[in-house]
Amino acid sequence: MSEIDKKFDRATELVKSLPSDGDDKPSQEEQLEFYALFKQATVGDVNSSRPGMMDFTGKYKWDAWKAKEGMKSEEAKTKYVELLKSKLEKSSNQEQAKKILEQLEAA
Repeated sequence: MSEIDKKFDRATELVKSLPSDGDDKPSQEEQLEFYALFKQATVGDVNSSRPGMMDFTGKYKWDAWKAKEGMKSEEAKTKYVELLKSKLEKSSNQEQAKKILEQLEAA
């Protein structure tokens, strides 16, 4: 397993542990970006039809993923890890963010 694969796997675990409320909760834009990069890294280009007009969440997710079309898996994994690092650098709880960054770098 390559270094980026290890960091990506660890980053996906850490993203799931981010707060679901409060100042450090990922914004909707960040959540969509994490989703799109994850799908591009693990599945590749969009392989389904765009959801119907009443499925607003599905459309936003599909559009975010579609925007990554053509991006290589390794690049998507790298961008995912970088997005997590960027999110943590802006955290209001720098002590906790530092611990999470250390876990990520140890992967």
